[in-house]
Formats: sequence, structure tokens, C-alpha cells
Amino acid sequence: MSAWLPTAPCTPQGCVEAPAAVRALALPRAVLRLTAVLLLLLAGIVLTPLGGRVPASLVRRWCRWIVRAAGVRVRITGAAAPTGGLLLVANHISWLDIPLLAAVRPARMLAKTEVRHWPVAGAVAARGGTLFIDRDRLRALPDTVARIAGALREGAAVAAFPEGSTWCGRAQGTFRRAVFQAALDAGVPVQPVRIGYRLSGGRATTAPAYVGDDTLLASLWRVATARGLIAEVEVRDPLPPDATPDRRTLARAAQPPATTAPAWTHTVLVA
Repeated sequence: MSAWLPTAPCTPQGCVEAPAAVRALALPRAVLRLTAVLLLLLAGIVLTPLGGRVPASLVRRWCRWIVRAAGVRVRITGAAAPTGGLLLVANHISWLDIPLLAAVRPARMLAKTEVRHWPVAGAVAARGGTLFIDRDRLRALPDTVARIAGALREGAAVAAFPEGSTWCGRAQGTFRRAVFQAALDAGVPVQPVRIGYRLSGGRATTAPAYVGDDTLLASLWRVATARGLIAEVEVRDPLPPDATPDRRTLARAAQPPATTAPAWTHTVLVA
């Protein structure tokens, strides 16, 4: 791994809440949840060849169903522009962030090349037009920025996690500037999104985090066995392309505030 790559200090041992003892009666429910997630992902693989012929509203619902199937309720406040080139940027905590962003607006995801090898989800990502970035090759970065800008000019939405690494949610990283250059080059707005996870009692939780040397299977199991998980998605005001003079300022403006309690108004609750 290259020394320039952003890394988070978060680890499963130091940051992620250990799951409570799973009651025997809860095991079948967890298995059913994971089975439902798998079936929905397989349905996505089947439908991806249809591409743009699948209505955006159906894609958003499908993404919400994935999160809900895992046993997580979804609260979304705000909305993104339904059409036109748009760069969606968000903080990054969990694999759940990916369907949550697509529930805001279906978009071409910017992801590390390792995602290609994820079971099932990697196939969905590849067929869904994901823009993969080889984070070990700094020389490939300008070409990646150019490809993102090209997609944005064509009217597509592109979703990215500019921290470059997952964080546990109690802390967050700094938004890297490169992806914002693509928005400036294409002349499209940036839509900041803030993602957080709570328990039904209101307390913030790190249970859904997928950090450090954690495995995808371990994170999936924590989510499936958790009780009362809620994903909160705050869609903030878009930043027009002429709002800031350079990518550094734009990245700073898009960075979500370091707060654990966004003000939830006009909230949509997906049961």
C-alpha cells in the first residue's frame, strides 16, 4: 500500500461496539435478514443489464429495501436534484453507506478496486457502472478525475466518499480534494450528505462500522444481529459550481460538521 493513501486510526477492537450476546431465538432472524439482503443483491445483478431503463424511483426503493432487509431503519432528510450532473459526497462509516447514498439519488459510485472482489456486491457494483480507482497508483489519479468529470458532463450523478477510508463514526476524516476537481472541471454542483447510525433509544453507535482489518462478513453479522439500528441520512444544501474558487475550498465547504446530532426536520422514515 502506498504511503500517500489516507488511513483512519479506527479498528474493530478499539472502536466498534462488541455485539451483545445473541439469543438463540434471534439467530434465525439474523439468518433471514442476511438471506434477504443476498436475494435483493442477486435481483440487482439480474436487473443491471437493463441499465437506465430501470426507473430511478425503483432503484432508490431497492436500495432502501437492502438496508431495511438488514434490519436497519432509514431516516432521510432533504433531497438531491433528480436529474443533471451532480457529485454526491459523504462521510464513510459502513458498507451500508453505499445503498444509503443511492437511496438519495442513484449514481455511479467511485470505489476502490478491491470492491470488485466483494462477494455478490462486487458484481453488482461492476455491472452498475462503478468507477473504480486504483489507490495504489498515484499516477492513475488524473485519469480517474478525468473519467469522473466526463460522466458528470454527460449528466450522470457520481457518488464518492472523499475521506478515502472508513471511520467508526465517533471521529471522521478530512475530505480529500481530488474528486472535487472533477466537479469544478465539469461545472456541476456538489451535494454533501452526512451519514450517521443510532440505536432506537437515540444513542449513537459504531456497530455498523466497517473499519481497519474488519471483515465484511463480521460487519454484516453485527448489523444483522443488532436490535434497533437506525441509519440517519442528512442531505445538505448543494454547493453550486461557482460557489468556491478552488477544490481545496470546495472540499472544506462540503465536509460535514463534526456533530452527532443533526437536526431532523421533514424526516422520511422507511419502516
